[in-house]
Amino acid sequence: MKRAFLSVFDKTDIVDFAQGLSKNGFEILSTGGTQRALEAAGISVTNVSDITGFPECLDGRVKTLHPKIHAGILAIRGSAAHMEQVKSLDVGLIDIVAVNLYPFKQTVSKSGVTLEEAIENIDIGGPTMLRAAAKNWQDVASVVDPADYPRILEELEDGGITKETKFDLCVKVFEHTAAYDALISGYLRNQNGGGYPDKLTLTYEKAQDMRYGENPHQSAAFYREPIGTKGTIAAAQQLWGKELSFNNINDTNGALDCLREFEEITVVASKHANPCGVGSADSVYDAYIKAYTADPVSIYGGIVAVNAEVNKMTAEEMAKIFLEIVIAPAYSKEALEVLKSKKNLRILLLPDISSKVKGTAVDLKKPLGGLLVQQIDTKLFDGELKVVTKKEPTPDEMDDMIFAWKLVKHIKSNGIAVAKGRKSLGLGPGQVSRIWAAEAALERAGEEAVGAALASDAYFPFDDCVRLAAKHGIRAIIQPGGSVRDEDSIKACDELGLAMVLTGIRHFKH
Repeated sequence: MKRAFLSVFDKTDIVDFAQGLSKNGFEILSTGGTQRALEAAGISVTNVSDITGFPECLDGRVKTLHPKIHAGILAIRGSAAHMEQVKSLDVGLIDIVAVNLYPFKQTVSKSGVTLEEAIENIDIGGPTMLRAAAKNWQDVASVVDPADYPRILEELEDGGITKETKFDLCVKVFEHTAAYDALISGYLRNQNGGGYPDKLTLTYEKAQDMRYGENPHQSAAFYREPIGTKGTIAAAQQLWGKELSFNNINDTNGALDCLREFEEITVVASKHANPCGVGSADSVYDAYIKAYTADPVSIYGGIVAVNAEVNKMTAEEMAKIFLEIVIAPAYSKEALEVLKSKKNLRILLLPDISSKVKGTAVDLKKPLGGLLVQQIDTKLFDGELKVVTKKEPTPDEMDDMIFAWKLVKHIKSNGIAVAKGRKSLGLGPGQVSRIWAAEAALERAGEEAVGAALASDAYFPFDDCVRLAAKHGIRAIIQPGGSVRDEDSIKACDELGLAMVLTGIRHFKH
């Protein structure tokens, strides 16, 4: 008689699976809670201890770690020597191993979980049995996902589990146990102070296959982190619209990065992961109007991220143009009705949109053949701001500089941002020359640049940006400082009557 070992924490459909196996002539082996669930359903079960002759012990830590179990799984049926040994040792073969693991992810996702609780939810016997079965995939079906139960039963009804299915299951097991171990090692590493280990293994869970990547000829998929996605695009709920694309997700992520800098009501319009219009105000409507009028051209076909509830009046303004995505922590019923009138608009709900990123979060960049890992840029300033010019900035000018600094942190380098009155006026992202970025930002700002503030994500190597800014009416400049020629820019500010503040921290974004 063929035998199947079933021991699952997630008992979804396990009774139906066991009944199907019994119908196909399998003896069912099991332990603990799974055995009780099956017997309660009237299914005959053999306890593993009856096979091993050794009782479950150490609070359940040891149940299946025994030669009579693992030899029955690992024996190669086509090997005469193996078959002779299992016969002489009185080892019965096990043909199916269906196991899913202790809920480590669910445990460490809970607030206040202790290290001891986490450790007790590290499965030992389960992964060992699964890996043994997957190693011997040609003879044993290793089952880790309840979604595979129907496929197995159908094939048994048709004469037996196919070689192709067994290999699919084998691959799935090793992916699953690798992810399980990566989650454990990552959690323990953070408990031990974090850092960059000599061997880095990361795990992600597929959220969706994408229609294509950045371009239609590229395939793509979106994966989310197993834990810690609060306030991120990975945690957003789609309320309306067609499936998100690769570029939708990437661009929305950029908008959210910028939005997190603001505690006041703010709207960020984003295009190609760069903010193109940002406004803060005492109401969502006024903040949106600021963001829209900052660049009414670039916002078309863009992303709008909001950190407050979207009301009907604001939704009506949004509906006047084509937007790819609106993402917000809440919508009024009337606002949703208005936005849903736009069939091509994707509406996303993210209740924790203002959640701050944890300091342990990392940013990954993938050059071919390697992986760059760095701490997320969570700082805005590093110490006190330093006024280096004869002219002291007014309180309004200081507010404008800080607002512009928040923007320039989130546009691609070389980057320049011009702002006034809690509104972006001109953004110059991703130029190979800083003067070109300044030209783009100031041209976009136009006459509104008069009296505004300008921010640069890195220092000025020359005084040309200062002189250009002064020609457009800029009254205050904020920049990191650190150039050997800082004094040239400071002297130019003094000559032209501008205030300059140094932050001591740069915000490159490549």
